[in-house]
Amino acid sequence: MSRIEDLIASMTLAEKLGQLTMTASSFTVTGPVIAGDSTQSIRSGEIGNLLNMVGAGPVRDMQRLAVEESRLKIPLLIGLDIIHGFRSLFPVPLAEAGVFDPAIWEATARESAIEGAAAGLALTFAPMLDVSRDPRWGRTVEGSGEDPWLAEQLAVAKVRGLQGTDLAAPDSLAACAKHFVAYAPVTAGREYASVDISERTLHEVHLPPFEAAVRAGVATIMPAFTDLDGIPMTVHAGLLRDWLRVRMGFEGVIISDYNAIRELLNHGVAADMPEAAALALNAGVDMDMMADGYRHGLPVALERGLVSIEQIDTAVRRVLRLKEQLGLFADPYGRCKTQESPQRVARRRALARTVAAQSLVLLRNERDVLPFKTPLRRLAVLGPLADAAEEMRGPWWAAGVAENHVSVLAGLHTALPECEISYAPGVAIEGGDTAGIAAAVALCAAADSILLCLGEAAVMSGEAASRVDLGLPGQQQALATAVCARARELAKPCAVVLFSGRPLTVTQLVQDCDAVIAAWFLGCEAGNAIADVVLGMVSPSGRTVISWPRAVGQIPVFHSERRSGRPANPADRFTSKYLDCPNEPLFAFGHGLTYGRFRYSNLRVRPADPTLQDTIQVQVDLTNEGAATARETVFVFTHDVVASISPPLLKLAGFARLELAPGNTGTVTIDLSAQRLQVLDANLKPVFEPGAVEILVGPRAVRADLLISTMQLRA
Repeated sequence: MSRIEDLIASMTLAEKLGQLTMTASSFTVTGPVIAGDSTQSIRSGEIGNLLNMVGAGPVRDMQRLAVEESRLKIPLLIGLDIIHGFRSLFPVPLAEAGVFDPAIWEATARESAIEGAAAGLALTFAPMLDVSRDPRWGRTVEGSGEDPWLAEQLAVAKVRGLQGTDLAAPDSLAACAKHFVAYAPVTAGREYASVDISERTLHEVHLPPFEAAVRAGVATIMPAFTDLDGIPMTVHAGLLRDWLRVRMGFEGVIISDYNAIRELLNHGVAADMPEAAALALNAGVDMDMMADGYRHGLPVALERGLVSIEQIDTAVRRVLRLKEQLGLFADPYGRCKTQESPQRVARRRALARTVAAQSLVLLRNERDVLPFKTPLRRLAVLGPLADAAEEMRGPWWAAGVAENHVSVLAGLHTALPECEISYAPGVAIEGGDTAGIAAAVALCAAADSILLCLGEAAVMSGEAASRVDLGLPGQQQALATAVCARARELAKPCAVVLFSGRPLTVTQLVQDCDAVIAAWFLGCEAGNAIADVVLGMVSPSGRTVISWPRAVGQIPVFHSERRSGRPANPADRFTSKYLDCPNEPLFAFGHGLTYGRFRYSNLRVRPADPTLQDTIQVQVDLTNEGAATARETVFVFTHDVVASISPPLLKLAGFARLELAPGNTGTVTIDLSAQRLQVLDANLKPVFEPGAVEILVGPRAVRADLLISTMQLRA
């Protein structure tokens, strides 16, 4: 018999259930504090997994309890939410996705894994693959935005980066694809609320990223807190067991979300903990995080005949196999031995700075206000987020400390040692006090240029951070209006750096100010990266991965909306439009300016009549007619002219980037598998339908900005 089968044969029921139990240490928590001192439970084998413990020393001490003082010597599995870095934080996922570079996505995940593993961790609860089209939902910040195909590409890159080529390597972390599935479209954008969507939306939008993660070899998957059409995902046998286990062939570990099994009582689908635990186990959940439902509920469920010992053994087998794959049996202390050199840390910081600069999205740049003309003698840096290193961490900072982060003010001081930089916050992020606005405005007169730093506090995004008002909080709009008006009077360049974990409704701000950068939350090198871009050392190249609404009432607004029988017509009241707002978002998917100016020409698509087996080559020429070297992101969308199911207006099919010096021309080539042109028929089965399909190429999801070529699919 194998080691795993030997262990299962020798385990007591309590020891088996210990392997199916994960509890938190005191480092940090993602919900209410439930766990107490688990030291004795680890010795007795009643707890086999921990979360939220970090540091090689503490991890080694806890691991020693399991492998040296417990009866069966089974190592602990220890995990933490490493969403965008461990100690060295990279941009939040919503920002990093806008780089549109899978190599960068993989590189930051690899560095996160190396750094986290050196602190003793073996598991991270990432990547988050929820497709969000509702920025009211705070966890929008953790994902890749509104497009499912983009989420697929990111899923593959992140799983590869976190897990590496060998899960047993001491610098590898088991990835956890979450939150399975359709967590993002919660009712009214309200965290933890019910979800009710069509089967088509489920299969076209929300399942594909998880399928990509499974095909990439993801080790674990976490079901969402929420219900889908009345069935909590923690007990959704149709998706967890039938779709994920049977159809997709997923053999890894399914880990409940924090306390989710206990919360089945709140959902009203279980009368007590034994019922809740049985429902979760029967659906395929292997590990109970923080509810203590398996430890205390499954023994009673066994007595009632609600579950079998064979089902418990199957779950234990999966957990033990994961520990074996991670090399924990061979060397339980292997991830506590790595010593990070200063050179390694410096290289990681350099990568963080590069990625942060590329994540910045230049939303508007009238009269080429940016980059600021140098040398600068006097610069006014204003706003509540100008000197806010702690906020740069974003809402998921893992082990990142504020002292390790560079504020905008600090970054500019470093970049401009000879410049006289004046600073005033003007207002707080929240609150009604406007007394400081006058002092901030007064600094504009002596400045050569003005930089205004506004936005959300980090805790306004992330879990349990839903918002109905997506405008600038507090009195920041009043500050912006006053500063921008004074800058115009003085004919001084003025730019806004806007921090947030979601798109904001900032129509007034965009009207007031000539230049606006979406900075999101950029991590440890935020201030240096912002200095690089506003001073012109780096041309911005980030793009929006989620549409920015003009008003909350437009939500959801996204590029792949289906056609209407009555498309909007300004001359006809009885068409699909608002009375008081344009249909179009303020900034569309893919929007983002550079310091160059790119002209697209000569679109070529071959073959003109592809079959399902073909690879379609799309080529387009780009010329940089601007004054600066810049990197352009090129998108390929498709559109079925006629199909058996009403097609989306635009469907993302590919992207690529090209950097060009002023005056230079280059060619972008993007290869598409014709299988990408399949549609789900009335039975949700993929079909390749002959007929006309448009290939649209350009800088953003705005049809007027795209070059179009039509091809004929043939059977």
